[in-house]
Amino acid sequence: MSERDDDTGRELAGEPLREITTRGVIEIIPEDEFREALASGRKLRLKFGLDPSKPDLHIGHGVLLRKLRQFQELGHQVVLIIGDWTARIGDPSGQSATRPMLTAEDVRENAETYMRQFFHVVDRERTEVRWQSEWFDAFTLADVVRLAARFTVAQMLQREDFRTRFDAKKPLGVHELFYPLLQAYDSVAIDADVEFGGSDQLFNLLVGRELQTEVGQRPQSIFVMKLLVGTDGAQKMAKSMENTINFEDAPNEQYGKVMSLPDSALMEYLDLATDIPDEELDAIRSDLEAKSANPMDVKKRLASEIVAQFHGKPAAEEAAAEFQRVFQRHQTPQEMSEVSAADIKTYSVEQSEANAAPQYDLPHLLHDKGLVASVTEARRLIKQGAVQVIEGPGKGAVGGASAELGAGSVLKVGKHRFLRIVDSDA
Repeated sequence: MSERDDDTGRELAGEPLREITTRGVIEIIPEDEFREALASGRKLRLKFGLDPSKPDLHIGHGVLLRKLRQFQELGHQVVLIIGDWTARIGDPSGQSATRPMLTAEDVRENAETYMRQFFHVVDRERTEVRWQSEWFDAFTLADVVRLAARFTVAQMLQREDFRTRFDAKKPLGVHELFYPLLQAYDSVAIDADVEFGGSDQLFNLLVGRELQTEVGQRPQSIFVMKLLVGTDGAQKMAKSMENTINFEDAPNEQYGKVMSLPDSALMEYLDLATDIPDEELDAIRSDLEAKSANPMDVKKRLASEIVAQFHGKPAAEEAAAEFQRVFQRHQTPQEMSEVSAADIKTYSVEQSEANAAPQYDLPHLLHDKGLVASVTEARRLIKQGAVQVIEGPGKGAVGGASAELGAGSVLKVGKHRFLRIVDSDA
């Protein structure tokens, strides 16, 4: 055993490893096998798979990625598997319906974006990147049948979302049953020692362990990780829920989203989305319960921690100052997105009266200028009263899908998104 391996072994009983193996972790399956492998001093191969079905990573993903980084710092090897085959199937985890298949081009484009964001957190130099196509491109129909023969339909229907759809007589494609098998074969292909996944992936992780045993490999241990709640404080963080804090959100947007969290989500975020030591978290929790700490101050600490992770400490300090200026002093931001009065003419809405003030199509304008993820989201925010003109022509609450705008108008969308209309000659 090398000196480095001896050091790793000595850490087994220490506080750093206790935090790594418990914080954010629901369970390790089986824990005794994992600890035995860790104590052996071997460099463990830590499998993490990403299916690039959508291009953005959020801090819910970051819970897992920070765990991988922690094990890298103990000298272990992360193996990132890009699911360029399974993404074309679409993992139906937690879904009540079949997901649409993606093209190979879509997958490749999303994967490049994913990897750029992945290495915001995980050390690139200590990561082995593998693509499923390395082994699945060579698969024949005979290979597929042999793989499928190792499992039964009854086993696949133990997966809750499959069983629920089957019992409800909702569509369940045969191709979807292959998703857990293909993900399991990834573990065989890279000879994984440990696989990491959220609690919604438990079935797939266990299938990988079973397949390794079937083919004579030492079965992987499994780290089942907690899922971070979204900014709504209710549903798990997911793009489809529009409740995410993304890795590549601008600093002010990340900070503002954290400040909008319900107080009930504070400790979960501090625990799962930061590296604040456990003993300090215990003190914060006690202070909040005793009402000796102001939740607003704790949120500011949390917001600064998250922004600093992705943009650095100076950006976090600037975002904090901007938040105080805009939201506590009710001033407009120093910097915001801009569009010229000439450019918004394409969004003009025909008026019934000749002398009426010019009106513009807000849902499409807000979407095209990047203030909302979709036209549907813009319409929902308008309906909720979350869109208003706070300066210039048309100032006031927006009551419908169109509004008066002109040079000098400032649109506010939600709590932390702004758009200024500037003079065409400015």
